[in-house]
Amino acid sequence: MVFPLSKGARTGYGGCMTDDSQNPAPMQTRSLPTVRLKPKAEARAIRHGFPWVYADELVTDRRTQALVPGALAVLEDAERQPLGLVTVNTRSKIIARMLDRDPDTTVDPAWFAARLTRALDLRARLFGAPYYRLVHAEADGLPGVIIDRFGEVAVVQPNAAWAEAHLDALVGALVAVTGVTTVIKNGQGRARALEGLGEEISVVQGPAPKAPVPVPMNGATYLADLMGGQKTGLFFDQRSNHAFAARLAKGARVLDVFTHVGGFALAALAGGAARALAVDASAAALQLAQGGAGASGFADRLAIRQGDAFEVLEALGSEGARFDLVICDPPAFAPAKPALEAGLRAYERIARLAAPLVAPGGYLVLCSCSHAADLTAFRNASARGIGRGGRRGQIIHTGFAGPDHPVLPQLAESSYLKALTFRLDG
Repeated sequence: MVFPLSKGARTGYGGCMTDDSQNPAPMQTRSLPTVRLKPKAEARAIRHGFPWVYADELVTDRRTQALVPGALAVLEDAERQPLGLVTVNTRSKIIARMLDRDPDTTVDPAWFAARLTRALDLRARLFGAPYYRLVHAEADGLPGVIIDRFGEVAVVQPNAAWAEAHLDALVGALVAVTGVTTVIKNGQGRARALEGLGEEISVVQGPAPKAPVPVPMNGATYLADLMGGQKTGLFFDQRSNHAFAARLAKGARVLDVFTHVGGFALAALAGGAARALAVDASAAALQLAQGGAGASGFADRLAIRQGDAFEVLEALGSEGARFDLVICDPPAFAPAKPALEAGLRAYERIARLAAPLVAPGGYLVLCSCSHAADLTAFRNASARGIGRGGRRGQIIHTGFAGPDHPVLPQLAESSYLKALTFRLDG
């Protein structure tokens, strides 16, 4: 079901406000402070679209240190030439984030509405129903902001101090542009901790969902727990990779490890898999997977197994289990560079344990959502693991996040998801 937009939707505040008393005051004045790059900082990268300034690149005098986290400022290069409007947080390693290349921009409700309208226009072209990532942070011009849409409900992750400070304006624009009736703030996760922000989940607009929200995707129905699930409740980024795996699943025996709420398993069953085994450490997630299978009409073809993924893979190997299609979609083993080597060893171990479970001529899908592990490093770790598992194979597909997760070319971190599909030997 496609939910209609509210009156004034996608037109900003102009279509739904009738007098000046309803217009919130702008969140800045033109007497903004300035912050300046150090002489050796790479101003060229900023001019060419890189959106971040690191703490060691900025002059941090007393005036800068006194700025409230999330404050707005004009960024200048070492020669005092303006580069744009930024938000500053001296508590973060990313001390400044570019908001607008125009240093004279006023960040007000109309500014938020313009950014959201542009993001919505893309998603409306891509999807026939309002279930998608609406805002993908820097790539959509809203640094540190994630917004996932579930029909009439939106889940906002304000992962940067400036977004936390301007949350009311962001939510007001979101409601006006999209017509959603409920907005949930999901203030959890590592990114907020790095910004010095606390954890919180709350409903900031409209009624709270009384049950998991059904989400139609790839021919299946997923159940998303928007108040208590992981992240925003569902991983939209894997949608296109689910669809590719489903093309390999007709008549297949499928194993989906780290399934979350059904992930690849439900898509495979919708694609005609004979049966699927979904594995996860979370009993709550597996209950949602079962509920999704029931809502999709194939509860009798889904089995679940709760436990540590590595232990379950080892146990299945000992049991002599074999599957035509095996998918492993773990959490980020290498979320940052210090964890890279340990993370790559974990990916290699997953591949080593999973490869022997694939029937001759079957398929193995290995995924990574680690920012720090680039495609080459992840591919090499996966290939080593497959070899150590006594198998060889060919890569037939390399997948990434779907188009509702656009990539900012200048920011490698915005391209994080990798999904490798191998066809293994006989």
